[in-house]
Amino acid sequence: MSSQPSLQPTDALPAPLRDYPSKLFVEITTFCNLRCPMCVKQSADSNIIDGDMTEETFSALEPAFPRLEALLLNGIGEALMHPHLLDFIHRARRAMPEKSWIGFQSNGLLLDERWARDLVASGLDRLCLSVDGVKPDTFSKVREGEDLDDMEQAFAFLAAARKRQPDTRLKVGVEFVLMEENKQQLLDTLRWVAARGADFMLVTQASAYDNSAMEQLAYDNSTDEAVKIFTYWRDKIADMGLDVRDYNSRWEMGRFLPGLDPKLARMMELVDQMRADARKKDVFLDLPRLLERGADKAEQLQALFDEAELLAKDLGVELSLPAAVPRFERKCDFVEDGGAFISWDGAVHPCYFLWHQFRCFINDWDRLIKPKIFGNVNQRPLLDIWNDVTFRSFRENVHAFDYPYCSNCGVAPCDLLQEEDFEFDCYTHPEPCGACQWAMGLFQCLH
Repeated sequence: MSSQPSLQPTDALPAPLRDYPSKLFVEITTFCNLRCPMCVKQSADSNIIDGDMTEETFSALEPAFPRLEALLLNGIGEALMHPHLLDFIHRARRAMPEKSWIGFQSNGLLLDERWARDLVASGLDRLCLSVDGVKPDTFSKVREGEDLDDMEQAFAFLAAARKRQPDTRLKVGVEFVLMEENKQQLLDTLRWVAARGADFMLVTQASAYDNSAMEQLAYDNSTDEAVKIFTYWRDKIADMGLDVRDYNSRWEMGRFLPGLDPKLARMMELVDQMRADARKKDVFLDLPRLLERGADKAEQLQALFDEAELLAKDLGVELSLPAAVPRFERKCDFVEDGGAFISWDGAVHPCYFLWHQFRCFINDWDRLIKPKIFGNVNQRPLLDIWNDVTFRSFRENVHAFDYPYCSNCGVAPCDLLQEEDFEFDCYTHPEPCGACQWAMGLFQCLH
């Protein structure tokens, strides 16, 4: 009898460990007809150049199509500007499994009657349009160069085309980028898009590409676990007739002086217990920030999300919401789903975070992000790049996700993070994932 272990079928393995990608994110163009201020293309130190994916580069991806679960035909640019978009959809649809899906995101500005008819008939499964509010002034400010009438028309064209072809695979949805200036329009936007035939809605937190944008972020930087600990002790302290917001760190200097007010002494004891509780759970507690804002911002945003979920259910819209605050338990959905990202020039990347070079602000410190490239499909087969030890090792490490929580660290930003050419973090891992806001659940996209 053989003593060799039986090999596990690759399909039974977690998606990151299979010998083929399950999802491809294919940037067919970086050209765009808008200059949205919250786009990574407009960020400082962005080195994105305009270009279209060639037919030869797209053909190099086709060996992966028969085992794909999803193909997403967008990156930084506007997919409708690519001259071969429909041909790419047709070719992929013929090669991909019947249950797989093809989709892309669009600003919708170019979507006319012909485009709507052709997309409905093409085999496209999901089209996600950008709608960031229903007040015309807000919409035009966020989507510079577009107005709400353009979206009204795009939805009308799609509704008419889907009515003419009721057996179409196409589902239409929207992406809503949540900011302080538009978060109170979330529910009205949900009603607006539902009335125009939207099947789904994705909501994502905004990214700050310069320091001035920090004030527009709708979330606080304390993690869900930090907020949970703070809220528990806030309420416990309140039950004792005290208000944690009265606490002042300067009291610590008089902790051992005679005649200290018993209430102040008791408050300091309770705050010590709160900190000890956080340390025991390995949670960084940014107490000054929590004392300044309490948990009010997080609780109010979560209440808005709860209301949106109830409304979406009532309207029959599939709603996907981001985290209201950074989640303590992190994971990379891109790696977990077996994703590979292909730039218009054929370069292969692991995720959105490491797709392009840009500068962003995390908490109050800026960070230069550089792309991670494992090869180019114009020089080497995609499946060879996917199965190369460097790419596989990257996915295995991210699958384990044993990284420091850089954005909630008391010494951040450290020298390791601020190096322009990242080498390793304080755990000695070579992947710069400790500060990734995608992994914290804050950012979403069509995936």
